[in-house]
Amino acid sequence: MDSTTIARQCTLCEAHCGILVTVEDTRVTRIEGNPDDVLSQGYICPKATAMGGLHHDPDRLRTPVRRVGDRFEPIGWDEAFREIGQRLRAVRAAHGPSAIGMYLGNPAAHSSSVLYGGLLRAALLTRNFFTASSIDQFPQEFVAWRMFGANVLMPITDIDRTHRLVVLGANPAVSNGSITTMPGAKTRIREVRKRGGTVVVIDPRRTETARLADEHVAVRPGGDVYLLLGMLHVLVTEGLCDERAVRAQCSGWDTLTGLVADTTPERMAPHAGVDADTIRRLARDHAAAPSAVLYARIGVCLQTTGTLTHWLVNTVNAVTGNLDRPGGQMFATPIVDAPRYGKYLPMGHGAWTDRSGKHKSFRSELPVAVLAEEILTPGPGQIKAMITYAGNPVLSTPQAGRLDKALASLDYYVAVDMYITETTRHADIILPPVSALEREDLSLLFPVFSVRNNARFDARVFTPPADGLDDWQILARLITEVVPLPARRITGRAMNALFEQLSPMRLTAAAIATGPYGVLRRGRKGLTVGKIRRAPGGVDLGPLQPRLRELLGTGDRKVRLTPPDFLAAVGEVLDAADAPSGDYDLQLIGRRHLRSNNSWLHNIESMVKGRDRCTVLMHPGDAAARGLTDGDLATVESAAGAIEVPVEISDDIRAGVVAIPHGWGHREPGVGWTVATAHGGANVNLLHDPAVTDPLTGAAAVNSTRVRVHPATPESGGAATVSTAAAH
Repeated sequence: MDSTTIARQCTLCEAHCGILVTVEDTRVTRIEGNPDDVLSQGYICPKATAMGGLHHDPDRLRTPVRRVGDRFEPIGWDEAFREIGQRLRAVRAAHGPSAIGMYLGNPAAHSSSVLYGGLLRAALLTRNFFTASSIDQFPQEFVAWRMFGANVLMPITDIDRTHRLVVLGANPAVSNGSITTMPGAKTRIREVRKRGGTVVVIDPRRTETARLADEHVAVRPGGDVYLLLGMLHVLVTEGLCDERAVRAQCSGWDTLTGLVADTTPERMAPHAGVDADTIRRLARDHAAAPSAVLYARIGVCLQTTGTLTHWLVNTVNAVTGNLDRPGGQMFATPIVDAPRYGKYLPMGHGAWTDRSGKHKSFRSELPVAVLAEEILTPGPGQIKAMITYAGNPVLSTPQAGRLDKALASLDYYVAVDMYITETTRHADIILPPVSALEREDLSLLFPVFSVRNNARFDARVFTPPADGLDDWQILARLITEVVPLPARRITGRAMNALFEQLSPMRLTAAAIATGPYGVLRRGRKGLTVGKIRRAPGGVDLGPLQPRLRELLGTGDRKVRLTPPDFLAAVGEVLDAADAPSGDYDLQLIGRRHLRSNNSWLHNIESMVKGRDRCTVLMHPGDAAARGLTDGDLATVESAAGAIEVPVEISDDIRAGVVAIPHGWGHREPGVGWTVATAHGGANVNLLHDPAVTDPLTGAAAVNSTRVRVHPATPESGGAATVSTAAAH
């Protein structure tokens, strides 16, 4: 039996690890790491092996389907697009452009098709645009915009050259980095220690990353902002900063010193849950290291203090001389130089708000926490129709259980998705793209945040079916349908033909030619798509280089250490520290598993086999005080709702804290995931109040929710989801 092996990348997460896919006839028989890959160097995690399972999954949709009653039936592409166009144009004519809402999920960013998602959003002219960013990195983007003048300037952790790595609210040993793409993170972390460096993890849980570290500091959830303020007090008052260098690179030094004058470690320690001596030592060690970097991610990002925490992370790095230097925070020089041109992109901050007036637009979108309300609340601007692309917000966002009801109430809903999910089961038409292994691509996004400059081609493994469409082709056809066109039958065909000439690969080729490594700058030695395609492990473009000054979009070309809105917000946080928690005596955080990826790998048997991974992780003392033992079914309640999950007892988690993974809860009727429904789990987002957000960005605050836990009652029958307050 003949076999073929093709080099490409696993596109399931940001790491984009290089893989070798072996095919016999039409079946994937093996997936292994590509030792020639210039970034991952042979490393893969278990998720990469699921690429074949996703492609062959019998539950994956291969043709468009239309809702008929309570089931779906196949429909042709042309008929589907005609119906979608007629229905969406009718909604817009009757209620205005903002009556059509749009949601882009996380996987949309994992291919060049995301460009066409942006074009569709522009064609809709709607204010009701949402993405997974507001349940992900919104605070980091906002901080980058306010400090550096461009949201794309989220600094990268230069892990491969640092002498001191301090990780807050991130678990790169499992995630392989986020907003710092570092495949094979375990090896990179070990290398820090091998070269004489130090690794510290600050997290309420002893994570997989913490087990590799020299030190684990079990901070209280939400306590990071106080810990960092205490560190800054030490750095400033003990003269551990090079004031002259800071003033040369940054503005706001005098204001910063005034801010932290009273944030002593002794004052901050009770709120941080970390003793004052540890706070002082962390500050002194950071200043003393030849190079050092604080790296923070989603654990601190998705809190009410998410923006402030990321601001303080950048500030600590800046004032200790670790911004824009090897071993500190740096910025990539990718093949398409988005960092250089990010300052010219308008952020649209406050150009409009949601209808409550609470949340301002940022990056021309609204936070997804208000999506259900914007659909259900009557009046001008109410969402009447939706388009979702590669997203499952019913499971992945906190909506107090109301998004199911909201989606069911829409006049029309179209989904671009490979599956009938908890979200897309409400769609009128589902448009499935070809599988990842049937696409070719050259990622332009993730090299912007890679720990080493690189360019890698994503080769196609299988020829797509003759009637299959790539993501970008589907989105392009939708653009044609929603754009006002005269003589639509003729002009629509012409517009579709134009889009076929503007494929992602052609646009990418033009962008690379004009980029920093392209032929227009480097002549014959310049990079082209062809050269990258012929390099089975990609092209290594070298380590990150200092370049912040040329990237800054601030008026004075300096880093803003003290944006006024951040100063006002931190004052409020200091005044409101440790508000009473009432009957809810535990704090809930999330956790990540190596074989799970949000909600969309649970239909692959190899990813869900073994022990139950949707559990509530509890400290032995907390479990004993509630009469719970390992494996017991427990009810976890918040002010927003309640779920039932098995108990997992471990001293890896701080007392007073519990952890539950998100992305589970596959028990809704009509879902097309056969394997996932057999491993339903519980939807942790039912516990989070969508009204509790980071006030500066509207990002959902899901990493310090107050809960209580007690044994489940026999009459509940072991159902994973018990209730939601909003449903009563």
